[in-house]
Amino acid sequence: MSEAESADDVEAPLRALCAAQQWHDAATWIVARYGRELLTYVVAIARSETDGSEAFAQFTEDLWRGLPRFRWQSAARTWCYALARNALFRVRRTARRGSPLVALSDVPDVAALAEQVRSATITYLRTQVKDAVAELREQLAPDDQAILILRIDRKLAWLDVARALADEDEEPSHDELVRHAAALRQRFVRIKSDLKKLLAPQLRER
Repeated sequence: MSEAESADDVEAPLRALCAAQQWHDAATWIVARYGRELLTYVVAIARSETDGSEAFAQFTEDLWRGLPRFRWQSAARTWCYALARNALFRVRRTARRGSPLVALSDVPDVAALAEQVRSATITYLRTQVKDAVAELREQLAPDDQAILILRIDRKLAWLDVARALADEDEEPSHDELVRHAAALRQRFVRIKSDLKKLLAPQLRER
């Protein structure tokens, strides 16, 4: 999404589909529009292509089940980032228990689109040439890396970053989101300072 585009403008077709209860088309719209950036995000914070791919599959299932209950308290894109992060946590809990993930069997064509997105994105990630800053970012804690991705790469507002990083069982009030966003801004300053320290030795070598 470009800075010139507002979420309302971009997601107007999605709102219309949801208003008409066309959940299949709405899910397809989201996977086609946001699938690649969401998968890239979960692979980055998972530090694992396998976990990230499984989380994306779980996200697609959660998206299909959750769309009828989505109340538009944020942009759908922000909500999807929260779904994807929580899907990763669920995948890791499930893996420890040894229980299988639920297949997206009700809408096979949505699942097929998600698989196309997954395959193309993983191929891109495997061939991507990373610069020094990207490599250093991967040394940060996963939540710190998530903050950088959401704020710098995805250009989410701080309230939306707070929403995207909320735990699955949380429904924070506006005041709670404001306080969390303020804490995240302070953490963001520290993260940038940490990155500069990590980058300093490389700059001295040049």
